[in-house]
This record gives sequence, structure tokens and C-alpha cells, in this order.
Amino acid sequence: MKKSNMKRFGALVVGLSFVAVSCGSSSDTAADTTAPAATAGGELEGMKGTMPLVALSAEFKDAVNGFWTAAGNEALVDFSYTAEAFDAVTLISLAAEAAKTDGSALADEIINVSRDGEKCTTFADCVALVKAGTDIDYDGASGPNTMNGNGEPIEASYGVLTFDATNRFDYADATYIPASAPESDYVPAQKTTVARKGDGQLKIGSMLPETGNLAFLGAPEFAGVEYALSLINAAGGVLGKDVLYSQGDSGDNSTDTASTTVDRLLSEDVDAIIGAASSGVSLKVIDKITQAGVVQFSPANTSDALSVYADSALYFRNAPPDTLQGAVLAGLIAADGNASVYIMALDDAYGTGLAASISKNLEAAGVTVLGTKIYDPAAVSFDAEVAEVVAANPDAIMLVTFDEGSRILRTMVEQGIGPKVKKVYGCDGNMGNALGENFDAGK
Repeated sequence: MKKSNMKRFGALVVGLSFVAVSCGSSSDTAADTTAPAATAGGELEGMKGTMPLVALSAEFKDAVNGFWTAAGNEALVDFSYTAEAFDAVTLISLAAEAAKTDGSALADEIINVSRDGEKCTTFADCVALVKAGTDIDYDGASGPNTMNGNGEPIEASYGVLTFDATNRFDYADATYIPASAPESDYVPAQKTTVARKGDGQLKIGSMLPETGNLAFLGAPEFAGVEYALSLINAAGGVLGKDVLYSQGDSGDNSTDTASTTVDRLLSEDVDAIIGAASSGVSLKVIDKITQAGVVQFSPANTSDALSVYADSALYFRNAPPDTLQGAVLAGLIAADGNASVYIMALDDAYGTGLAASISKNLEAAGVTVLGTKIYDPAAVSFDAEVAEVVAANPDAIMLVTFDEGSRILRTMVEQGIGPKVKKVYGCDGNMGNALGENFDAGK
């Protein structure tokens, strides 16, 4: 991944139906055209799971890839959260133009530019309306981006993906399930309580996974950020000046990388930080960011803990909260005819929160949860944890993991409860072809 520091760019599901509609067009992640021939056993075949996913246009993906490779990077195969990162940067930029400042007051406009105005779909078109005094409703590459008053999406789309005999899946075969928060969950927007003046030039930093257990999301997210900035600056920038950018690594929950990155970005006087991808990482640094009067906007956080966090109205995300994914996964598991489930979840805010949401919705659907095992993702072995699942003998197994999921799956196969024996389900933390690659490599 090409590194960059501060620079200028020239250029609760309502009415949920589980009869998903198959979409033949490309999805939020590109089809894997390099999948290997069938592996010995194809042990992941039949495992299915969900992730926030929309059908991205070929035009958008080609444009992002053209920009990304021209900058000296390898072509993207996976577009996970690329569109969300792109839209996060665009919303921040439009909000700064609407607020007429790059100071903390721009946060008060982020929700406003996402809804209840004249619809527009590009920065150039939207900023022209803003400058004309028109209220706008930005609909972006990742969807409507309509935000609740707490700075998270009201609507979502989830893709259902299934591993085949090659231990891979084709994103073009995704089916889609829409979800939305009930009106009872709507909250009014609040104004930020931290006053920070800007200097007249918008500066955006990133805190995304170059390293760590979500590193497979790094390149797609960085590409979305940098492509958005290139279009914004080509359209005249924000407040009459180019937007500046400083790249940073988030690492994962086992390191202090994110904190080090945040310290550097704040010393550079950034006005907003895109990231982290991991909810647990965001929760480690959110206070440091928001208390400085800086906007934090994640394209991938889903933990419910962030829905009610005291963030001085400076934290935003356009990935949907796990209250929605939990209901979608529970409905999917129930629709497949499973009477009992065992849940394995990593011990962090994302893992425990999503596990709780899935469990609650499964019980409501009449599916028995035989147990929930919260495990240490840094464990050397998962033999004991998997043995507990074997003893419970559920119809299905729900895995809420990050990249350690490949090692858990290998242990499951060794103990006779892999996806060819039991129905196994994944989620946005593990559903990617990197899971199959790691599994095949014994990682």
C-alpha cells in the first residue's frame, strides 16, 4: 500500500424479508476472478454470512481502480468499505462548506447534508447547491447515507455470501437483504459541545488498518478516501482551497498503533479523522479525538456501544450498527431451518455486542441458543473452545470473528464440525475471500 503524509490532491429491522433477491451485477466487493481450482475437500463449502453490502456500479469500481493504480498501488480485487470511506470524506467536505468552516462546527452539518434536502449524488453537484444556499440530501456510492441524530445510518443493505468448493465466494452471486431502524430508535440531532476554530483549510487524516487483524480492509478503504479527495479537489476543493490529507495506520486492539497515529494527526491540526475500521480500536481513541474538537468518521464501525457513546456529537459512521446485522443474521439462520445455535465471539466491543444482538433475535425467532463462547482472539489454540461446541451439538454455529476465524474453522474441521458437517455462519468481521486464503494457507 502506497504511504502518504499530509499532501494535496490535484486531481431492528422493519418489515424484513428473508427472501433475498439475487443480483447479477457486481457488489460492494469485486468478483474473485483468480479463485483457485477446488481445494482438497473444499472444507469451507456451504459456510455463509453477511456484511454491509451494496451493488456498486462498474463505473465507480473502474474509476477507483484507475485512480488507485495510477498512484502506484496494486489493483483492488476487494472493494469492502471503499464506498463508505469515499462517502465519509464527501460528507465531511460538504458539511464544512455548509458550515463555512473547517472547525468543529462542521460536525453540526454532517447529518443535515445527509438528508431532508434536494437530492444530489456527486460532490461537484452537491457543493454547487450548498453554495447557492440550498439544503441538500447527499446519496452516495454506498447508498442513501441517511443519518439518525446520533450520526449513524437509518437504512442499510446486507449482502449474503456463501463459500463454494474452492473455499472462496463470488461477490457477483451475493443476495441482498434490506434493513432499517424502527422510528422508535430515531433520535434528534445534537450540536457539538466542543468549540474548535479552523484555519480555513480542511485537513483530513486517516486511521485505517495497514496492519493488524483487519489489514485486508486497508487498501479498499484508503482507496475510497483518496479517490474522494481527488474528485473534491478537482472540483475546487472546500472553502476555496484544496483539502489536505495525512494517512495513518490503526493497527488493531492488541497494539497502541491507533493512539500513536491519533497523536500525530492531532499535532498536524487535522479537522477530521476517517477510521478506525475496528469498533474496539475506535473506542480506545474516540475520547482523545472528540475532546480535541475533531470529527471522527468511521466507514466500518458497527458496535452498538458507539450508538450511545458520549462523543460530544463529533463521532459519525456510515456502516450500520450491529442491532441491524444481528437481526438479519438471526433471520437468515432461522430461515435455514436451524432449531439450535452455538455462538463463538471474540472478546471485544464488536464481538460481544453482535453476539448479544444475534442471540436476542434468535430467541425471539424461536431458535435455541445453546451457548455463547466469548474467546480471546490472541489465544494460541482454540481446541477447548471448539470442544465445547462439539459437546453442545447445535444445528448451526455462528462465528463472530476477525482473521483468527480461519484458525477456529480449521480446528472445527479437525474436530468434525466444519461447514461440511454443520451449518456455519459468518459476519462482516470475517466474510471475505481472505478467510479462505488464510484457511488454505493454514494461518
